[in-house]
Amino acid sequence: MLRASLKTHPEPNTGDAPATIVAEATPSGHAGISVVRLSGASALAIAQGVVGRISKPRHAYFRSFKTSRGTVFDQGVVLYFRSPNSFTGEDVVEFQGHGGPIVVSTLIQTCVEMGARMARPGEFSERAFLNDKMDLVQLEGVADLIASASEQAAKSALGSLTGIFSKAVNALVTSVIELRIYIEASIDFPEEEIDFLAEPFVLERTTLIEAQLRQILKQAEQGRRLQVGFSIALVGSPNAGKSSVLNRFSGQDSAIVTAIPGTTRDVIREQLLLDGYPIQIADTAGIREATDAIEQEGIARSRQTALMADLSLWIIDVTALDLTPLNLSRSMLEQQLVSAEAVLFKDQATRKRLVVLNKLDLLPESTQRALVDLLAADSDTFTVSAKTGLGWDHLLSGIKRMVGVGDDSESLFSARTRHIVALSEAAHYLAQAKKSLMAGLPGELMAEDLKQVQVALGEITGQVTSDDLLGKIFSSFCIGK
Repeated sequence: MLRASLKTHPEPNTGDAPATIVAEATPSGHAGISVVRLSGASALAIAQGVVGRISKPRHAYFRSFKTSRGTVFDQGVVLYFRSPNSFTGEDVVEFQGHGGPIVVSTLIQTCVEMGARMARPGEFSERAFLNDKMDLVQLEGVADLIASASEQAAKSALGSLTGIFSKAVNALVTSVIELRIYIEASIDFPEEEIDFLAEPFVLERTTLIEAQLRQILKQAEQGRRLQVGFSIALVGSPNAGKSSVLNRFSGQDSAIVTAIPGTTRDVIREQLLLDGYPIQIADTAGIREATDAIEQEGIARSRQTALMADLSLWIIDVTALDLTPLNLSRSMLEQQLVSAEAVLFKDQATRKRLVVLNKLDLLPESTQRALVDLLAADSDTFTVSAKTGLGWDHLLSGIKRMVGVGDDSESLFSARTRHIVALSEAAHYLAQAKKSLMAGLPGELMAEDLKQVQVALGEITGQVTSDDLLGKIFSSFCIGK
């Protein structure tokens, strides 16, 4: 493990011991209580200079807070945590005083005058990592828990904080190491006539690791969705009912709905939750041939929004199609959709797309039934009425399937983009290792690929990391965390 020797910022002129740091651990502002945290070798001495003698760790003391000149400026509770039994692994003292900016500022200034320095963003968490109190995944779980926008996101972040993600990754690393040992042992004894790599065990173990890695990657992608959410773009011709669809999603009149085509000129966005997942829905300007410069700009933004979205809903006014129970067929419907698509999207491929035939309530009942029956087994085309809610639950199920919501009962842990990248890289090298094995190539090639798998997985928890990575991670934390 390399992390014990890494520091994102070296301590200037402090010898071997890091400086004692201080910061407010609660949001700044006016509140009933504010927590100020001290961490470092001098934490107890500085705290006793502020509140008097503290005899026992993990005991709450009600004390007066005094400046370095002996002036009382607040009263509150003081807690002392002795190293290594603290969040950072160092001596830690927490002052719980009244939450006023002047009081907090005076307390922090007093601690600085007595030998502490202001903490940098994320420095308390950085010290917890360097002192082996938590790995990187757990620390990122703390930040994700604080930033959670939904109950499910909070649950998944807690899963990372409590080590579920780390344990899964570490178990995978152990399996890779065991396989590496076997492979490299066979390389070290070339005089043996037995071909160790031809043993069924090797391929079976490689395949098992590959399946486990895919499962963790799938869970990580879902965990990331819980934190960052996903975007949906509503696109289509003017007056197709896009604004009505947005209003149905939001449950309120977020967008103006009229019978006049081209009412929406710019992109209107709404932040919502879908089964606990944060989503951003964008209602875009209707796409058509336009001479108005403002509308042209709106249409350009519509196409760009559709290209960037995780999922596009192509809203179509079903009454504008030539549909009757007598002429209705799959081929006829597809022919009309292809023609409309060429005009709307100009061969620009969106990432994912669902077709939504809106205004179903305006069709004759016989045509409604025929159309619903025709598309019953279609997973990419839906019939709805944004006005009445007809077919809405079926569309929501299709959206959740497309973006991966609900693939499992719930995500076990939160994840970040860097985790997805590392897991994908590990999967790439593992696939190469398996390919080398099945092609009968020298064991050295497979051993090197397995080494890269281990390195990629180690970057997730911080077993293998760099100063640059640590700097980026901890700089995103708030001061006092």
